[in-house]
Amino acid sequence: MTGPQATVFAILVAVFALLAWGRFRHDVVAFAALVTAVLSGLVPATEAFEGFGHPATVTVALVLILSRAMTGAGATEWIGRLVQPFIERPATHIAALASLGSVLSFFMNNVGTLGLLLPVAMQTAAKVKRNPSVVLMPLSFGAILGGLVTLIGTPPNVIVATYRADALGESFDMFDFTPVGGTVMLVGLAFVALIGWRLVPERRPSGDEIEAFELEKYMTEARVPGTDAKAHGMELREIEEEAEKSDAVVVGLVRRKKRIPLSRKTTKLQTRDVILIEADPDGLDAVMDSLGLKPVGDRARGKARSQFLESENAHLAEAVIEPRADAIGRTAEDLHLQRRFGVVLLGVSRQGHAHSGRFEDFRLRAGDVLLLHGEGERLSEAMSALGLLPLRERGHAYGRRSGAPWMLAIFAAAIAAASLGFVAIPIALAAAATLIVLLGFMPLREVYEAVDWPVIVLLGALIPVGGALENTGATALIADTVVGVTSGLPAFAVLVMVMVVTMTLSDILNNAATAVVMAPISIELAERLSVNPDAFLMSVAVGASCAFLTPIGHQNNALILGPGGYRFGDYWKMGLPLEILIVAVATPMIMLVWPL
Repeated sequence: MTGPQATVFAILVAVFALLAWGRFRHDVVAFAALVTAVLSGLVPATEAFEGFGHPATVTVALVLILSRAMTGAGATEWIGRLVQPFIERPATHIAALASLGSVLSFFMNNVGTLGLLLPVAMQTAAKVKRNPSVVLMPLSFGAILGGLVTLIGTPPNVIVATYRADALGESFDMFDFTPVGGTVMLVGLAFVALIGWRLVPERRPSGDEIEAFELEKYMTEARVPGTDAKAHGMELREIEEEAEKSDAVVVGLVRRKKRIPLSRKTTKLQTRDVILIEADPDGLDAVMDSLGLKPVGDRARGKARSQFLESENAHLAEAVIEPRADAIGRTAEDLHLQRRFGVVLLGVSRQGHAHSGRFEDFRLRAGDVLLLHGEGERLSEAMSALGLLPLRERGHAYGRRSGAPWMLAIFAAAIAAASLGFVAIPIALAAAATLIVLLGFMPLREVYEAVDWPVIVLLGALIPVGGALENTGATALIADTVVGVTSGLPAFAVLVMVMVVTMTLSDILNNAATAVVMAPISIELAERLSVNPDAFLMSVAVGASCAFLTPIGHQNNALILGPGGYRFGDYWKMGLPLEILIVAVATPMIMLVWPL
């Protein structure tokens, strides 16, 4: 092993370790790896930032923009009507949702698809008193499976196609992924709808406990606004008794930033005391009104809680934090919702359980559910700016925009032009995005908001590092080692090994990062074995996209963590048999369509 090879291996090991640890954001880790590679001489300084202009990076960014445009077209109610006839039986309900998610993911980003269907899944589940956890994981998996079918369905497909263009002189076309990906999708959907959903633990309330968009209970901070509030002067014991009438629980009392033990039942409440209350939205409304409390952060003086909540233009909304949201890693107080948007945070729920401490100590994560209050337009503005997806809304529309038929026509024309070879896919998508903006169907501000910049930075940074892996001969060294270890085994066994290793990495790392590393290795392996490299590239494409074992393997899985009330270990119960099935189905299909 040469010095440069040892260095690039050390960089990649460090990248994998840091990404698996999760302490630092993946874009920061990737950029640090790029800087290290440049400083160590593995990547020429003049080529350091070529990854940001790479076709794979540009294509992923454009797909995100167009997905956001389509999501904002206001299709939720229409989709809800499509699902409605199938919701009586669990299997048909799940099949309808997962199938819709798969089809939309052919041409939309997986996360955008899930964001569009998440409110539909919650609403339809509530109508038939069905546990939301039963339908959300199948929906997430269905959207992921749909991304396998086309070139732009998921970032790994784009990355694999561009690596093929670099290595073999020609990229995969739009529907080259369809025979294998489509078969895997159909088999996967059948498993999810018939068997898989039965393996998912029910982590949410069911039956009569589920009401429209109900998300169990929240932890809310309420303050005693003044001496005229009913709660002022009441003993803690009396406060607890009043809360019980509304099915609420007092879990803490804070005075001048010091917690007062709940065992002191005779403690009398004073002005500006903060009470921590655990309750569902309706119970919270009742107890706040009965005690004359106000939510912490509400600066509107002279308004009773009931007047504040029932004003003509004000609404309650439940929203889940997207995996790439601006709110992640910040405390609720850091968001300054009241000052920036005139919106009040009433409660926070994580994995179906209320937060047990003060908001000032609570750092938000992807999948957390927030209960917000404010005027409809301000709520939508806050959700868009912070990266929140609505789950429960009362009285206002979110993301509704005219021009949906025109946007669909423009998008379809771009796909057709690229598929027929009239223009390269990045150019076709760029033209579509430009036309949508020029026609006023999408504000320019949303174009920049739509791009998942951490993923773009990750791709732009790791693509040159992946090039260094090839240029130093490290990929050849890995391929020689694998060939030596698997000596005597048939080529299809090595193909299976590549898929399994890629799947395993994708379950703990970002799927785009996994594809960047595994694509050049797979090409080198195919050359060493003197077999068709397309088969190995397809194996990487399937493996990198199929992350079903953990909530961190794919953004979709992280997004449903809170609304579904899932635990970390719930995913593999359906995900492991699904991944085994995918390997069993994808391998012969790859060998049939792309013979070794």
